[in-house]
Order: sequence, then structure tokens, then C-alpha cells
Amino acid sequence: MGTDDMKHSAEEMKGKAKETVGDWTDNQSLQAEGKADQAMANVKQAGDDVKDALTDDK
Repeated sequence: MGTDDMKHSAEEMKGKAKETVGDWTDNQSLQAEGKADQAMANVKQAGDDVKDALTDDK
């Protein structure tokens, strides 16, 4: 697992934490922000996966 993978995993975990806190506190804004953070981390990871596949740099 490279540093980019770790960064994306950390971003996804941060988003999940925000979503969970939003669930607990009934804060829809925080829930949405958490889901957006998770989606962005997933998009970044997918982009890195494509780059790795094209450059065969794993």
C-alpha cells in the first residue's frame, strides 16, 4: 500500500467518522459532508488505480 493509498484510506475514514457523528447528533449537514468526503476519497483512489494500470507502476 503506497502513501497515496494510505492518504485516501485516511480521508475515507475521516468521512465515515463525520457521517457517524452526524448520525448520532442528527446533524444532516455533517452526515452529508462525511458522505462527500468518502466519495472524494473513492474518486481519488479510482484515479490512482487507473494511473497505476496505465503505467504499470504498482
